[in-house]
Amino acid sequence: MELRAKQRIALSIYFFLSGICFATWASRIPTIKTFFDLNDAQLGTILIAMPISSLIGLPISGWLVSKFDSRIPLIFAFTLFSISMASIGFATTTFALVCSISGFAFCLRILNISINTQSITLQKKYEKRVVGAFHGLWSSGGVLGVGISTLMVKFDVPIQIHMLSIAVFSLAVALLTFRFTVKNDKSPSGNKLIISKPDPYIMSLGILIFFGAVCEGGMFDWSGVFFKEVLHEEVFTYGYLIFMTTMALSRFFSDKLVNVIGILKTYILSGLLIATGILMAIVFKTFWMALAGFFLVGFGTAAIFPVTMSLAGTSKKYSPGMAISIITTYAILGMLIGPPLIGYLAHAFNLENAFFLFVLIGILFIPVAFKMMNYQSKQQ
Repeated sequence: MELRAKQRIALSIYFFLSGICFATWASRIPTIKTFFDLNDAQLGTILIAMPISSLIGLPISGWLVSKFDSRIPLIFAFTLFSISMASIGFATTTFALVCSISGFAFCLRILNISINTQSITLQKKYEKRVVGAFHGLWSSGGVLGVGISTLMVKFDVPIQIHMLSIAVFSLAVALLTFRFTVKNDKSPSGNKLIISKPDPYIMSLGILIFFGAVCEGGMFDWSGVFFKEVLHEEVFTYGYLIFMTTMALSRFFSDKLVNVIGILKTYILSGLLIATGILMAIVFKTFWMALAGFFLVGFGTAAIFPVTMSLAGTSKKYSPGMAISIITTYAILGMLIGPPLIGYLAHAFNLENAFFLFVLIGILFIPVAFKMMNYQSKQQ
């Protein structure tokens, strides 16, 4: 087997494992909410720990990008990421929970930058687009993670056993796969963050990924709560499962979609599907209409992250690693504002009304996408 094929398989495994681990945590948020007897606002406050910890990792991830090949922070981050995930399940106090979530989020930031930097490097070895497939595998891992969580919830398996078993399995596979990851990918230039007037192209990409992060983060953290508390479904992971399944399948075709209809129409379609899907769920408030709505939202969010990450890799000002690090900061801000804001809005009004935030975000994709394309044409 040729080297690039081995590297692609290895990187695919890391994306897949990362998806499993993240979905395992996100799908058990309702369990954690019940165990600690949290209201929506309190849960929103605790969830703030994730994006804050990720933001703290910004200077560290930038330093790692400039000093090492991406595979070095990749393996260290994944190791600590797995340990932190396991510790979430064993937390018995809110302080311990916040510490575990913070460690989980901090390592996840470095992990995401590392695997996306590897994907941009590997993309240069292929004529056809492959980045979307990597993100499809992340979502596929998420589907498996939610599927396992659904079984764990249905058969009342303790969260401690659930989180620990996933963490041990994922770390073992990651360690075995590490030797096949991409080597010598540190860029010789563009590795320093330039503090000056923001680059309009990178900033517009950042805003698009910010919107995507608000939608994805909100769905990750609140879809289970929506099905449990608004629709009163005992097995509350159904909505999250259909969302992740649709997003996973769609991401495998996102590269082809871009080739057929173009980048601009892809963003516009994404925004319209998100707005429509959420409206279906909150207006009709029935099990099947909510499932159909979450299906559309999964399709709508699918292309945003892989397309935006790929575009960041074309920056004339920054190396791929640094460009990804910058727009990832926008994504973290989306995670910071989105899920907690949903919690506060739900506490003040109710959860279904809080979901109108996603409708607004879906509509805002359209004008920002037009701006981004204008900046891209000026860059070329």
